[in-house]
Amino acid sequence: MGLIERVLALLFGGGALKETVEIFRENAEARAVRAATLSDAALRQFASEFAHPRPGPFDRVIDGLNRVPRPALALGTLGLFVAAMVDPIWFAERMQGIALVPEPLWWLMGAIVSFYFGARHQTKGQEFQRSIAATMLRTPEVARNIAALRALDAGAGGLPGGTVGDEVGGVPVDEAPDLGPNRALDEWRRGHAG
Repeated sequence: MGLIERVLALLFGGGALKETVEIFRENAEARAVRAATLSDAALRQFASEFAHPRPGPFDRVIDGLNRVPRPALALGTLGLFVAAMVDPIWFAERMQGIALVPEPLWWLMGAIVSFYFGARHQTKGQEFQRSIAATMLRTPEVARNIAALRALDAGAGGLPGGTVGDEVGGVPVDEAPDLGPNRALDEWRRGHAG
């Protein structure tokens, strides 16, 4: 052992063999140390975000006010319908007042409401589009699964389609390879036949 060690030390120098190997293969121990350091740094950063004391009363009030507009508009609109049914004269007086609002103020109100609700609508719309796309990507798999289940129900030996002319993965069923006898499936069919 000593002779081989000396020859290798002579050829590659003291730590040269290790350095040479690490050119072609990453040092697993060093990789683990780097991963642990990265994980520790991420956890420290995450903890520092929550190290601040709870917000004061002003922050809590502002957060509460930010949650008011949508429910207030929805409930206010429903309240107008109720008011129109309960006291039509009072409601008509209020609507006459709204009729006096100048058009530029209506445009400003429309812009504010559009910007406030538009961003949320766009975000929710994009999330909906992504979910539709993900669902559509699963459609062929679901169709194959349904065909396989119908074939099992019809007793076609586990092959989807089960009739001549149907295809399994682009191969017609009548040309599909014979999978041989399946004793477990045959026994199950006998048990459920009647």
